Amino acid sequence: MPVTQAGLEGIVAAESNICFIDGDRGILSYQGFNIHTLADHATFEEVIYLLWHGSLPTRSQLDALKADLVRYRPIPKDVTDFLATVAKMPPMDVLRTAVSMLGLYDPLARDTSIEGSVEKAARLMAQTSTIVTTFDRLRTGKPVVDGDPKLGFAANFLHTLTGKKPDDVMEHVFDIALILHADHELNASTFAARVTAATLSDIHSAVTSAIGALKGPLHGGANEDVMRMLLAAGDQNTALEHVKAMLVSKKKVPGFGHRVYHTEDPRATHLRALSEELGHRTGHLDLYQTSKKIEETIKETKGLNANVDFYSASTYYSLGIPIDLFTPIFAVSRMSGWTAHVLEQYRNNRLIRPRADYTGKDVGQPWVPIESR
Repeated sequence: MPVTQAGLEGIVAAESNICFIDGDRGILSYQGFNIHTLADHATFEEVIYLLWHGSLPTRSQLDALKADLVRYRPIPKDVTDFLATVAKMPPMDVLRTAVSMLGLYDPLARDTSIEGSVEKAARLMAQTSTIVTTFDRLRTGKPVVDGDPKLGFAANFLHTLTGKKPDDVMEHVFDIALILHADHELNASTFAARVTAATLSDIHSAVTSAIGALKGPLHGGANEDVMRMLLAAGDQNTALEHVKAMLVSKKKVPGFGHRVYHTEDPRATHLRALSEELGHRTGHLDLYQTSKKIEETIKETKGLNANVDFYSASTYYSLGIPIDLFTPIFAVSRMSGWTAHVLEQYRNNRLIRPRADYTGKDVGQPWVPIESR
């Protein structure tokens, strides 16, 4: 009898070299590199290369990738025109549609080779960032800011979003945040991307599937909920009362607990420190302090640890990022992991076709004429 597990929890569905997670020990690694090592030493561009190719880049390889990410930033005029017409639409809906549109204009749209798909992955990385920042500029009536070829990926995003070049600390903080969100094994959106890629559909279709999955409130969006909770709750004392009331009402407090981690989410370790550092620099230390009090309360009363979403909320807010762009930024970072998994699926493809445990009526039901129903 086949084993049935709701939500496929604990079921191994694929072999992969990309990401390793040990939820009991709080370990996350990309291509064998511990996330703490990468957060301490790597740039986001190095992590992109690592995810795609399985090794850290040489100087020349890194320079080539950086050049590609600058060269591919511009998006087709038709996509920009579309973004201008949907200013009041939810950002994740806009992003899903705009990324799908990119496939119509990609010069390698019909090229399904690995080499062509790697180039398309680089184009998707650059253009997804441009879509998010261009959309926000257009919906707020501000002129679109072109990327600066002298800036790295993280700095360019903040520059084109806010119109100001970030200082070194803000660039470094956002760079680490992108690294921490880059991949997370077979989460819902990555699995959706691999299922689509396994049909040998194109890479744009695969990552559009991923964005659709990330849009769901049980996957992406928790950091938006955290930030709204922090702002609504007010000061530390009010926030704690608010959270305690949520617990009494058996409401889920966003940003806590994880399907995989049974100890602290290793990404939260870094984001906690980043939130505090930015809080000191930007005048939002109260958000960090309130978050810390809430974390301590949830840990003491429910035994739950903060996950990646909890401190990313105050970190992004301190960077001046609008709350409803938190999840699109998740997609900007995770595009590196999605495309890595799509490329891995292409390299050793087998159609993903699970079975369902049938629980319906007995087979062979008699036909009842419509007059007798």
